[in-house]
Amino acid sequence: MFPVTDHAVKTARHTSFYLSCGAGNAPLIVFVHGWPELSVSWRHQLPCFAALGFRAIAPDMRGYGRSTVHPRQADYALEHIAADMIELLDSLGREKAIWVGHDWGSPVVWSIASHHPDRCHGVANLCVPYFPKGFGPRAVAELIDRSVYPEAEFPAGQWEYQLFYRENFDKAHTVFEANVPATVKALFRKGDPAGKGKPSRTAFVRKDGGWFGGRPAAPDLPLDVDVLTEADMNVYAAALTRNGFSGPDSWYMNPEVNAVYAEASVNNGRIDMPVLFLHGEYDYTCETITSRLAEPMRAGCPDLTEAVVPTGHWMAQENPVAVNAHLARWIAAKLPEVWPVQGSEP
Repeated sequence: MFPVTDHAVKTARHTSFYLSCGAGNAPLIVFVHGWPELSVSWRHQLPCFAALGFRAIAPDMRGYGRSTVHPRQADYALEHIAADMIELLDSLGREKAIWVGHDWGSPVVWSIASHHPDRCHGVANLCVPYFPKGFGPRAVAELIDRSVYPEAEFPAGQWEYQLFYRENFDKAHTVFEANVPATVKALFRKGDPAGKGKPSRTAFVRKDGGWFGGRPAAPDLPLDVDVLTEADMNVYAAALTRNGFSGPDSWYMNPEVNAVYAEASVNNGRIDMPVLFLHGEYDYTCETITSRLAEPMRAGCPDLTEAVVPTGHWMAQENPVAVNAHLARWIAAKLPEVWPVQGSEP
């Protein structure tokens, strides 16, 4: 059983803290978290893949945890974040890794695959599909399911919340920061089958004048122990209290710059390497099963494997057994040359 250990790579431009588990010379798999998470979001994946013979790495992304919290919103454009990950890979002395992303970590991993394919064996993403034109409200506008989100009521569909950040940035992060433990408990909820076919809560954020029905702080809900333990919640709350939400929320503030970056991808945005995408059956913001949201990914990724996991958005935490099984099965089938040789030394 390999321990999970703490590390950091520091360069002139950025410091990335990361967790590591597994033999030092084992094949590398890097797990990239999203909003508003941490490296520990992958706590169920790191020891599993270390036991399978990988070196499993999970960084705190910029703005989070013990990594650099940059001061400007422009510092959170995908081009800079992808560069952080390439620096991390270089620091590990590796040419390539398997990259796994979730939520905003998915656009990071898609960016690495589309701009740095030579640094990837393959990529897997949870919940957020690939958009060759870049991830932002404009890119997904034509894919909104108008049977669920009538344009007169929800002009940007389930992506209304992203426009709220653009229009009310200070209010957005102030509300999250008003009671951080309550924010964490309110956000990290398991999937609800009863929500199928209904608008996501993110669609109401602009209409309500903010998250949580426009309240000045998150409601203090009971902890959803199917996603987080009390100890997990405390880790998230401590980090988000220390750093605040300005950095994490700034990831939403660069769609135009990110679109320009997407245009500079190699191979016209086509990703030819093996790709795995896991759909969240009860993820109603990133609703990829009945809507058209996954169509650009299917067009741009010819070697695509898809699977549906019966969870909400926090897939890797809500049902880690299924996520780990899908990842391991895909690696074994599509990347057999990367599958670890047993007996690697630490």
